[in-house]
Amino acid sequence: MTQGLNTNIQNKAVKLREHDPKRYFWPLSPLSLTLPVLSIWAYFISGANTLFCLATVIFLFVFIPILDALIGEDPYNLSPQAEIQMENDPYYKAIIWATIPLYYISLIATIWFVSTQPLPLWAQIGAVLGAAFMNGSANNVGHELGHKASKFDQFGALLALSSIGNGHFNAEHNLNHHSKVATPADPSSARLGESLYHFARRDIIGAIKGAWHLEKRRLKVKGYKFISLHNKLLLSWGGTALLTLILTLWLGWIALPFIFLHHFTALFTLSLANYVEHYGLLRARKDTGRYEPCAPRHSWNTNHIASNILTLHLQRHSDHHANPARPYQILRNFDDLPSLPSGYPGSFGLALIPPIWFAVMDKKVLAWAEGDLSKANICPKAEAKLTRKWG
Repeated sequence: MTQGLNTNIQNKAVKLREHDPKRYFWPLSPLSLTLPVLSIWAYFISGANTLFCLATVIFLFVFIPILDALIGEDPYNLSPQAEIQMENDPYYKAIIWATIPLYYISLIATIWFVSTQPLPLWAQIGAVLGAAFMNGSANNVGHELGHKASKFDQFGALLALSSIGNGHFNAEHNLNHHSKVATPADPSSARLGESLYHFARRDIIGAIKGAWHLEKRRLKVKGYKFISLHNKLLLSWGGTALLTLILTLWLGWIALPFIFLHHFTALFTLSLANYVEHYGLLRARKDTGRYEPCAPRHSWNTNHIASNILTLHLQRHSDHHANPARPYQILRNFDDLPSLPSGYPGSFGLALIPPIWFAVMDKKVLAWAEGDLSKANICPKAEAKLTRKWG
């Protein structure tokens, strides 16, 4: 597969680079996680200006999309020689690990802030949502480390995901999502005509159920009891519960709804990402009944520079699904990929308003399917309406 994709790059004359021009910009990703804490600091030094409680939300959903539009995209790929050097460079792994303690610092500082300061409700909610949307990138770190084989990386993934209560993510993502992606059987692949909010219910519940069954099966094969220290789900959820208990004992019951809001929003952020990554795309079914192998064309891609640095190349999602073990720093772009209109923050903003999302993206899906709705992954409830509209 890798050799074939390399050949594809060379045949299509994609421009190659001998070094990583983003090398010294990648640390901006973990540094961005300090924004919730910086906004709290700004609140105090400004004389309790509550508008700073919205700073992180504005940064993500206004500033980054504008920056993406101004800076533009980076369609270039690294040369094979540069890829080999960068794949084993510990600098890139260090950036991943540097983010993990920042999730806990951001969470603890935000919950302390909204639980102890005389804030109006809108400011409390704004501060928690900002931290949660930002800490939702723990899904990305868990995703990056969870695809690695070493126990140390697997532990790091578990630690990152425990900060947002998403300890079930890796089992479901690695074993179910990657095998079923861009098919109706995958709860984490959005369907054409399906709103974000309908999809999120299906995605969140389906992921928990899928991970539960996978972990039961894994433990049974290994001869372990489900209730044991070998259960990765219970270990991660136990870590989340322990931190919740400590914060509640320290700050009182007032902290509990804010912790719940934080974790739910971080889970919802994952659903946002899943929604925009595969919306409407469908792998063709062969005569044998099996689906064709997942290819780069079965994921929406975007090369917008600012948001790709923020998300550690998660937006080059097409190459990730074709090569799951490929580290973020050497993920590649390909010609003729289905492309999102903006980076993830901008696309998230569109997805949050379904009529706007449908107006922008349904045409893109139809173009990808060459005008044939039968080639798209369609929401059954929307099929009649889509057929009337598109024919």
